Amino acid sequence: MLDPRMPSDPATPAWQDGRTGAPRWLAEAIDHLWPWSYRSSHPAGASRWLQHAGLLLGLGVTAAWVLAVLGQLGTYAIVAIWFGWSLYEVVLRLQGKRYIKEGPWWGTRFRHATVMDMLCYVGFKNLLLGAGLFFLLHALGIGPLTMEALP
Repeated sequence: MLDPRMPSDPATPAWQDGRTGAPRWLAEAIDHLWPWSYRSSHPAGASRWLQHAGLLLGLGVTAAWVLAVLGQLGTYAIVAIWFGWSLYEVVLRLQGKRYIKEGPWWGTRFRHATVMDMLCYVGFKNLLLGAGLFFLLHALGIGPLTMEALP
């Protein structure tokens, strides 16, 4: 371990190649939203079933959110599907993007992630994204959280 203040060794994401300002922020935002590695559409060494599962899960999650917008899918179903996607994303990121940010959100230090680091990172990130999508649907008056659906 190079830095005794960090729980694991430092890491450098592929997108962090001297970018500053808006290009760095955009690259980091895409990194949070896109679980596949930058070099290819799947992590190196990923098995065929993991690649196919990702395609099917991605289509399924997208279809589920579309059904939610149309009011055809309930809140619990969306949460269950989102949870399944999160588990898949943990496995995928552990193979292709095994790093997390160390320190404040505006910082540029990254380190190698343990399984627990990745579970916490993906779980919290997807909790925020899912809640944001639910709030957006609610604000638009569509989907599973319309005023008529609330007690």
